[in-house]
Amino acid sequence: MKVLVVNCGSSSLKYQLLDMKDESVIAKGICERIGIDGSFIKHTTVGKESAKVEVDFPDHKVALQKMVEMLTTGDTKCVKSVDEIGAVGHRVVHGGEKFSDSVIITPEVEEAIKLCSELAPLHNPANLIGIDACRELMPKTPMVAVFDTAFHQTMPPEAYMYAIPREYYEKYGIRRYGFHGTSHKYVAQRAAVMLGKPIEETKIIVCHLGNGASVCAIDGGKSIETSMGLTPLQGLAMGTRSGDIDPAIIPFIMEKEGLTAKEVDNILNKKSGVLALSGIGSDFREIEEGVLEGNEECRLTMDVFQHRLVSYIGSYAALMGGVDAICFAGGLGENNAIMRAELADMLGWFGVELDEEKNKCRGEERDLSKDTAKVRMLLIPTNEEVMIARDADKLVTEQLNKR
Repeated sequence: MKVLVVNCGSSSLKYQLLDMKDESVIAKGICERIGIDGSFIKHTTVGKESAKVEVDFPDHKVALQKMVEMLTTGDTKCVKSVDEIGAVGHRVVHGGEKFSDSVIITPEVEEAIKLCSELAPLHNPANLIGIDACRELMPKTPMVAVFDTAFHQTMPPEAYMYAIPREYYEKYGIRRYGFHGTSHKYVAQRAAVMLGKPIEETKIIVCHLGNGASVCAIDGGKSIETSMGLTPLQGLAMGTRSGDIDPAIIPFIMEKEGLTAKEVDNILNKKSGVLALSGIGSDFREIEEGVLEGNEECRLTMDVFQHRLVSYIGSYAALMGGVDAICFAGGLGENNAIMRAELADMLGWFGVELDEEKNKCRGEERDLSKDTAKVRMLLIPTNEEVMIARDADKLVTEQLNKR
């Protein structure tokens, strides 16, 4: 089966077409600046020259039409028609408590995703636009929703409940949900393979580190704790997000600066984190360069980030009663060898031993540990698209077999 994976953002659309016989990528691309001047599509059909075309994308439907055109016509053609595509897997950010796994999209599922939009107002509406547009272009093709939050539905109540009046949970669903679930699930599965153990017998900590960052404790293949909360704002200091702060800071700033709650929320989500600490930008590559050049603000920024990360890793190891492997994924985790080396030094007390030669790499799956290490440090480039495609392939195949 060929599976198309679609990830709709508010002004972008990423896609990959995969052949599930061997999970190979047939084609991939991104439509940028949807609804904004200067929109374009970047497309690559494997084995052919990449193409970048400036196109006016007033909405996601037009962007998807162009995607279909790139897949089925001209020099980038890789399928005769969309009828060759057996399923479409849609990344959906928030499934609330309604979804603990991926599902085939029905009108009832769409309605439930709409109800969760209040919890992810920037993401779920865009995800729904992508679903509707794909259905219009491929009315015969089954659609599957794969939720960022679903993997964390195995967390116990003591992990997801906030110590605030219970009525807010009962009325509005205010609790910790966690995100990056598709990535954490993929990395944990790969880690079990690298460790040579059934995933049910593993204790793994996954660090998905990029502009958005989260940590997850995975015991026996199940998420039992993760750093993000009701929204992706909780947890580590990130590119532009503050991460954990004293909640009393919010009304304090509102009073002192005469700001609204929405304005403070914008500051915490878009003007904080690495951007605020470093004063130079939100890209960790700039921070790495600054550290090498002796920039004190960049050094502090990296120290704050690593301090919080080690705090989470330590607490998660305690919760699981031990850990077999600490895994690094995401742009920062996969590419920043300096950070990995410094973290290994900070974690040496409980059995992490980094092999400096093995650590001289970027984006390459490998065990970075010395042979004597009690806790393995693994670099595992994440692949959310493959996880989405697997779920779509599995659900659609099961549905076809029932007929």
